[in-house]
Amino acid sequence: MQGRLKLALAAAALLMTVGNGAIFAQQQKSDRAAKPAAPKPMSAQAKRGRYLVQTSGCNDCHTNPPFAAGGNPFLGEPKIINAAHFLAGGTEFGPVVSANITPDENGRPAGLTLEKFLSAMRTGRDPEDGHILQVMPWPIFGEMIERDLEAIYEYLSAIPRATPGP
Repeated sequence: MQGRLKLALAAAALLMTVGNGAIFAQQQKSDRAAKPAAPKPMSAQAKRGRYLVQTSGCNDCHTNPPFAAGGNPFLGEPKIINAAHFLAGGTEFGPVVSANITPDENGRPAGLTLEKFLSAMRTGRDPEDGHILQVMPWPIFGEMIERDLEAIYEYLSAIPRATPGP
């Protein structure tokens, strides 16, 4: 009887180990799916920029829709970012539409040089026409240190170009 009990306990431990490994592997897969991947290795500064973009809510306004089907955390679903339209803009806020901040054909986020990007983030003025960016939280971003804004710019330069969603 004791031999069977030991065998049963060993089998249960093995099943739990395999099961936990499968759950861990699924969780890693889910975590990878939730974050858009950059096409090339990033510098430490670009990685810092990725962190700042991901924790500052840029996706919420600059990705339309922000979450992939079945991945909206506000509906109790596991968070999955809409990688197909990541940061490509197109979200409407009344008459204002969020900008595509992915790189243009020259690798510049939203087509802006670093200087124009820094100016927009600090002053809240559209570099093209000088109007105030009404829904952009530039008063918050304007308080960031220059190194952090440069890191965001470098990260946005490293991500793939995307087109706005529906």
